[in-house]
Amino acid sequence: MAERIYTAPPATGIPVRGKTLPDVLYEALARYKNPAFLNQPVGPGRWEPISLHDFAEQAEALALGLHAVGLERGAHVAFYMESDAHFCLADMACLIGGLVDVPIYLTHAPEAIHYVIEHAEARALVVSNQELLGRMIPLLHDLPGVQAVVVADASGVKRDRVVGRPLYTFTQLIAEGRRRRAADPEAIARLRAQIQPGDLATIIYTSGTTGRPKGVMLSHENISFNALTAFSGIKNYRSGPDGEVALSFLPLTHVFARTLFYGYLYHATSVYFTTPDALREALQQVRPTAFATVPRALEKIYGALVERAATMPGMKGQIFRWALELARRYELGRKPRGLYRLQLAVADRLVYRKWREAMGGRIAFIIAGGAALSAELANIFGAAQIPILQGYGLTETSPVITYNRLELNRAGTVGVPIPGVEVKIAEDGEILTRGPHVMQGYYKDPERTREVIDEEGWFHTGDIGYFTEEGFLVITDRKKDLFKLSTGKYVMPQPLEQRLTADPLIDQALVVGPGYKFTAALIFPDEDALRRLAARLGLNANQPLETLVREPKILEAYQQIVDHANEGMDPWATIKRFLLVPEQLSIAGGTLTPTLKVRRSVLYKRYEAQIRALYEGTTTETETHAAKTFES
Repeated sequence: MAERIYTAPPATGIPVRGKTLPDVLYEALARYKNPAFLNQPVGPGRWEPISLHDFAEQAEALALGLHAVGLERGAHVAFYMESDAHFCLADMACLIGGLVDVPIYLTHAPEAIHYVIEHAEARALVVSNQELLGRMIPLLHDLPGVQAVVVADASGVKRDRVVGRPLYTFTQLIAEGRRRRAADPEAIARLRAQIQPGDLATIIYTSGTTGRPKGVMLSHENISFNALTAFSGIKNYRSGPDGEVALSFLPLTHVFARTLFYGYLYHATSVYFTTPDALREALQQVRPTAFATVPRALEKIYGALVERAATMPGMKGQIFRWALELARRYELGRKPRGLYRLQLAVADRLVYRKWREAMGGRIAFIIAGGAALSAELANIFGAAQIPILQGYGLTETSPVITYNRLELNRAGTVGVPIPGVEVKIAEDGEILTRGPHVMQGYYKDPERTREVIDEEGWFHTGDIGYFTEEGFLVITDRKKDLFKLSTGKYVMPQPLEQRLTADPLIDQALVVGPGYKFTAALIFPDEDALRRLAARLGLNANQPLETLVREPKILEAYQQIVDHANEGMDPWATIKRFLLVPEQLSIAGGTLTPTLKVRRSVLYKRYEAQIRALYEGTTTETETHAAKTFES
């Protein structure tokens, strides 16, 4: 029987083809005037607005300024920038000027940054400010291909050369671009006329969980199709200055936030930039109607709710716990009826509206991507009338393949395909996709490109999943993450890890077991939550973390979490033994990717002895106390 190909259901958007990314800007300009299109942070709780018209005018001038310093059409420009209005301005200037930008994660190690700049053959480097310039100076000594450096915010910059190269500021280049445009009013029109939808727009180097980064080549149409088609499926989206208000705190170096920005641009949506650390305050100050996030941030919010439920005293505490239990029973896609519907209405007045107020009180929807979101969280937020639209995609797919719509939303799934995209499940369970969203290939790596894009144009995602009877896609694991026990049984670690990290006491988890006879786990506790638990249990909460994770009462609490995670799993996949590791994983430490995914190969190597001890039983004194064995 032929493999079934899944496409977008009726009335879930329209495919938008044939546009360059500057087209997105100029079509917005023709329709809207937004005096506060981009809002750049200038201090705690303060933003400086940039109008849509000024954004376009500055981007044009900067494009001409970049050409003035010797960057010709097709040249590659590396970005080492904060995720703010300056990034967006530099990006649009490159797009208008026919330049290819190469964003670099600020969290990359120096060796990875050097590799990306050299491999991408970048001829110029754009940095945000003096601080980031200082980080790059040591690397520039060994990057002869970089012929010019540009700094966006010149505050504190007093030089005009850096490591033998000319140093320009945005102010200088914009001024030069304005002079050129005044002398040649048709200059921008000629640049725009040269840009084609199939032209290379950007090279985004995937962080990856193993090996060196791969340069994903995305065209103008790859991204414009993806952004505009995905946005077309959001019913009742309000465009223009009186419409939606977006808060942006995810890295624009990642395609998820970048594609979202072009969608906001097309609709002239007001965008406020902030950082993950300032998110809580920004939600109250900006009161956004929409924002995008990774599931980990939502898990933190949920963890705070669970802790509050556990510690709130008296009648208020009882009501809060009652409302939380009601929310846990909610099921997206199924209308509440009878007594349950009335109970939800009461809980909304007493509790849920306060949750919404904590997020600014105006949230119309939250877009979640980058990792799996637990069904429990999606349902709980849904009960509180905070819609979470979880989606799925990769850098190589620009990125959206599927996402849940406001009117078509199922917890535990990543939604249905966007229009113009095809998806099918291979015989081994791998998810394949085909359409105008699929990348042009990996830069200077045709062999790896052929490995992932077959002769029929299907991109092999490397993810395992299936479609429900209703046509919603469910991701079960990464193909390369599946492992085989010595018993011959296969284990999918991600569902277990997702259940574990949904608990506020757990920051990260690694499920292990390849080649062994049972499944085990390394659990990295959330230190703050753990210390609060210790205080509630009457323990010394200030003792060293290494000592705290050995406390029997603490181990018993984590046993309950593991027991809960094991519920409903295949017997061979349940966690039989775990180790509490008193350390925090981080991007800077190389144990997490920039999108907060666990680097499995790094952890397997770093904690090789601890993992082996879990199975051999020859633990050290610390590990003996910190490990807990579970019988089948």
